[in-house]
Amino acid sequence: MRWGLIGASTIAEQHMIGAFRATGGDVKAVVSTTATRAKDFANKNGIAGAGTELSVVLDDPSIEAVYISSMNEKHRAQALAAIGAGKHVLCEKPLAMTVAEAAGMVMAADKAGRVFATNHHLRCSGSHRAIRDLIVRGRIGRVLSLRLFHAVHLPESLQGWRINDAAAGGGVIPDITVHDADVARFLLGEDPSAVVAQMGASGMGQGVEDSAMSVWSMPSGAMVMSHESFTHPFAGSGLEVHGSEGSIFARGVMTQQPVGEIELVTAACREAVPFPAHSLYVQGVRDFLSAVAGQGQPAAAGVDGVASLAVALAVREAARTGIRQVVDYARAA
Repeated sequence: MRWGLIGASTIAEQHMIGAFRATGGDVKAVVSTTATRAKDFANKNGIAGAGTELSVVLDDPSIEAVYISSMNEKHRAQALAAIGAGKHVLCEKPLAMTVAEAAGMVMAADKAGRVFATNHHLRCSGSHRAIRDLIVRGRIGRVLSLRLFHAVHLPESLQGWRINDAAAGGGVIPDITVHDADVARFLLGEDPSAVVAQMGASGMGQGVEDSAMSVWSMPSGAMVMSHESFTHPFAGSGLEVHGSEGSIFARGVMTQQPVGEIELVTAACREAVPFPAHSLYVQGVRDFLSAVAGQGQPAAAGVDGVASLAVALAVREAARTGIRQVVDYARAA
């Protein structure tokens, strides 16, 4: 697969370029907001083409797919342009600023016959897939609750618009809560139906929330408690799934690396759960390539990105208003 990058981002440099190359791919060009940034990024990462216009990527017939990791408010227009140019698209989360916009991106790709995927990397991890397998096999009985704790300290290199620019899609809710929404959907196999929430700002940035806590109701009756933050340097991250017959405790698994530990506790035993330590991003690219070849679905399809965005926006609205919100998936239909 020959790839074009839309966005000279940290995640592209640290994770995605390597994943594309590890799966036999080639990155041919990168587009960024300034010519200097595009050129420097290309030189540093061994990419031949660079520029500020989408045409650098979209007008090249040899480029079959694009990876979009620009600022959130740019995703929709860039994805639609790429789909219109006949490219397959792997887009960072959140897909867009509204559910309706995100759904429109998915529908455009479907109409064009292009693969459109969301880069929800956590569902590609060996740890999360092992946890889901335990749940599916009934090792903890009926799921009663899920607790997600994903409070971290946002590195200075990633701050910028994420903590200062609401119009660009900044804030911890579109950045991390959207991931946790996908984790809950992936592990439990159902969509949150309603949420209550609070959010706050501790002063790391201006104009956006940097911490959020919320509780989600699931159709099965299970409850999800979720905590996200940009300001917790020592909190650690992980998840717990509690069922009628046992519990799963996972530590250090809400990360970009294949690390952490999982423990299963039942009346019969307390056991460590092994999981494969493959690259989350290589796995995601492999699943994407299989979908392009007509041999399955991406790890997280476009509709998964729409659904996770719907949950995150419901959390923000519940926190803003103090009123319980029913998650509106209708706009994604």
